[in-house]
Amino acid sequence: MTQAGFVETTRDAYTARAAEYSELFRDPLAEQPLDRALIDTFADLVKATGAGPIADLGCGPGHYTAYLHTRGVTAFGIDLSPGMIEQARQEHPGLRFEVGSMFSLDLADAVVGGVFSHYSIIHTPPERVHELFDEFARVLAPGGHLLLSFSATDDPSQPAEPYDHVVSLAYRWSTDMISAMLRERDIIETGRLIFPGNQDPKRGFPRVFLLAGKTG
Repeated sequence: MTQAGFVETTRDAYTARAAEYSELFRDPLAEQPLDRALIDTFADLVKATGAGPIADLGCGPGHYTAYLHTRGVTAFGIDLSPGMIEQARQEHPGLRFEVGSMFSLDLADAVVGGVFSHYSIIHTPPERVHELFDEFARVLAPGGHLLLSFSATDDPSQPAEPYDHVVSLAYRWSTDMISAMLRERDIIETGRLIFPGNQDPKRGFPRVFLLAGKTG
């Protein structure tokens, strides 16, 4: 499938389920205290640097964007799906949401102090994921922070594995590989939180939060 093909497929599939996702993930951190603690830490780090707002990339219906806002930081959301952005604007009318592609963000260089990417890389084919990290590095200011989450491979030496996702084909990633790709772009890992596969009853995959900082 071409880049345009998978982008269009993903966009249309999420738009078709936008209202469902908005309701399903209305309070995504209610039963995830460790997730919430790490997101809080990320927000505090960004706030302390004063390097700019947080861009929630692949924001969906905007519930994480809104949560970040409650932590005292300026946050805005970007999503490929017009339906998701419509839901986000309805649910959180005081916040900024825009339709856009992570492959070509309509943002100036070094303009954000934080990039939050929650499962938003998972539909990207392995041969194209480096393009997303190029954009993350471009828009993130020196001293800024990244919080990235994704499903992980069981074997760390396996770079990526496809899996069936309810919306469209998705991939799980080697945590070490993702960390190395970020490091090549001066985004240096500062911590990781890995939940074993048996802690994810939906899929049985390990899930990862990777926290990193931009050095240059």
